[in-house]
Amino acid sequence: GDLSAGVFDTSGNMLAQAVTGTPGHVNSMARSVSHFLERFPIETISDGDVFLTNDPWKGTGHLHDFTFMTPCFCENQLVALFASTCHVVDIGGRGMTSDGRSIYEEGIYIPLMRFARAGIMDQSLIDIITANVREPVQVIGDLHSLATCNEIACNRLREMLDEFSLNALESLAEHILKTSQAATLKAIKKVPNGVYKHAMRIDGLEEPVDLVATMQVSDEGITVDFSGSSGISSYGINVPFCYTEAYAAFGIKCIVAPDIPNNSGSLSVIQISAPAGTILNATHPSPVSVRHVTGQMLPDLMFGCLHQAMPDTVPAEGTSCLWNLYAYGGAGRVEGDPQTLEDSETFTVLSFHSGGTGARPGKDGLSATAFPSGVKNVPVEVTEAISPLIVWRKEYRQDSGGAGKYRGGLGQTMELSLREDAPFAFSALFDRIEHPPLGRNGGANGAGGTIGLVSGVVLKGKGTQTIPAGEHVLIEMPGGGGIGDPSTRNLLAVAADVKMGLVSVNGARADYGVVVDETGNVDQTKTKNLRETTEV
Repeated sequence: GDLSAGVFDTSGNMLAQAVTGTPGHVNSMARSVSHFLERFPIETISDGDVFLTNDPWKGTGHLHDFTFMTPCFCENQLVALFASTCHVVDIGGRGMTSDGRSIYEEGIYIPLMRFARAGIMDQSLIDIITANVREPVQVIGDLHSLATCNEIACNRLREMLDEFSLNALESLAEHILKTSQAATLKAIKKVPNGVYKHAMRIDGLEEPVDLVATMQVSDEGITVDFSGSSGISSYGINVPFCYTEAYAAFGIKCIVAPDIPNNSGSLSVIQISAPAGTILNATHPSPVSVRHVTGQMLPDLMFGCLHQAMPDTVPAEGTSCLWNLYAYGGAGRVEGDPQTLEDSETFTVLSFHSGGTGARPGKDGLSATAFPSGVKNVPVEVTEAISPLIVWRKEYRQDSGGAGKYRGGLGQTMELSLREDAPFAFSALFDRIEHPPLGRNGGANGAGGTIGLVSGVVLKGKGTQTIPAGEHVLIEMPGGGGIGDPSTRNLLAVAADVKMGLVSVNGARADYGVVVDETGNVDQTKTKNLRETTEV
């Protein structure tokens, strides 16, 4: 699910997006088409042309994402543009890690250019990319898939135009954009006008990172200014503005206008700004490989502002950033004895996994679920089939969800190792370790994450580290914050959590004041006495 696609009019306005797709891809891809058109004006585009880039500042924020744009012609007339984007497993350089000190270290950088001209692919470009990545079959396969995605979309659009006897999209595009804009403005009018400020602190890398937002709501729309946020990091946790804009707008739409289609019309009344030189508007050539670790916190920041305007309508904070497993091994990829590494299997694997989301108004949070990115967890069988990694444990992390009237979603615990006696490299891309997700309205914080070896060695939350031969990595992902006073949680809900193993017997007593056994039987008398004692 770490991909997206969309259809655009010939002016570069996004008319609709695919059902699947991350906000960081969809909303920044919406901007990327205008960059393609600026570089390649409409009059220079021919049928059969295909364009691509992985420019972090004109695409989707880091080099691992390729964005493709394809013009759609019908009866020799340009009728629409299609774009699609996807994260590839490797892009060369240091790989998926925060270790880089500039964009030049992070992988091969492809500017806005043609992938195909009049239907003829640029084999030289393919050869260059193939020579620079560790997994050329997977990467080149994904590039062809993106081009094919757009080609299929063009065929389907032609079929639609034929079915409805249309020869252009202009009138339909105008209706979509104007209707969506008007509907979003109508939704915004339900939010009290005013200025709302919120700040949150996350782990960062060299030092904690402060994300600061000032949101202004008026009848004309919503503006957000990130002045006051931390400066650029020396490492790859920086965020290009396109990604900042994408996730901030998404966070607002989740609360203010969740049912209105996401397109250029609905996005036009949400204006985002961030001072150049801050971590949320990192300028070239800043390192940005793991920009998602910072950028995916922005919906939580937007919720903090909107909570002031619309109490009891926003969730508590969640893990937010993905807790992906990125590992590689073999000669030339990891520290260790050259002979041992020469005989070990060469691999690169990226596997998506998630902590818990924050509790929602009237509902518990979601466990082991990616929000705001929306990507799915990768089954361990897939990881084990394509690499020498073994996942020994993958289970809910008991008691990790923040206590509350509505409990935060649980994180998960994973234990993994190499099936052969060799070291391997593990790139940590994690946050919410030192600064866990916060609860709301009296709810408790979620549990902070941890990363280390089963032997007891603590690993860093960010950066590439060597895992010695025979060692097991233990990852405990954060849980989401709770909402509301835990003592007001329904006793049957606490009992059910204990019975399912989501909350321990001790956790029920300590966090909720509920005396219950492992089968879910509540001792009403002891619970009443415990809660009365706690209140005193």
